[in-house]
Amino acid sequence: MADTQQVDARAERTVSRLAHRISAFAKAHGGAEGQVAHIGERGARIVLVGEDGGWGDLVAPTYAIAEQAVTRSGITVHESFDGEFAAKVTTGPYEWKRMAGIQIGG
Repeated sequence: MADTQQVDARAERTVSRLAHRISAFAKAHGGAEGQVAHIGERGARIVLVGEDGGWGDLVAPTYAIAEQAVTRSGITVHESFDGEFAAKVTTGPYEWKRMAGIQIGG
C-alpha cells in the first residue's frame, strides 16, 4: 500500500512539474497548443507550439502522465502534428541547417 502511495505521489509531482513548464511556455509565447505522442518505452513526447511560432518539447515518463499534464495546463491538444497546427511552427537558419545535416550525415 505504501509503495502505491509513493508511486502516486511521484506521478502527481511529475504531472504538476510538466503542467507548470507547459504553462510557462504558453505564457512566454502568447499561448500554446500541443500534441502528445508515444515514444516507446521511454514514455511520451509533448510537442508545444506557441502562438508566436516558437516551439519546444517535453518528455513524460508515461503517456497517461503527459495527457494529465496537458489537461491541467489548459492548452489545446491536437491528435496529430500536421495541417494548420504544424504550419504554425516557425523555423530559422539553425533548424534548417540541422535538418540538412541530418539528411547528409552531418
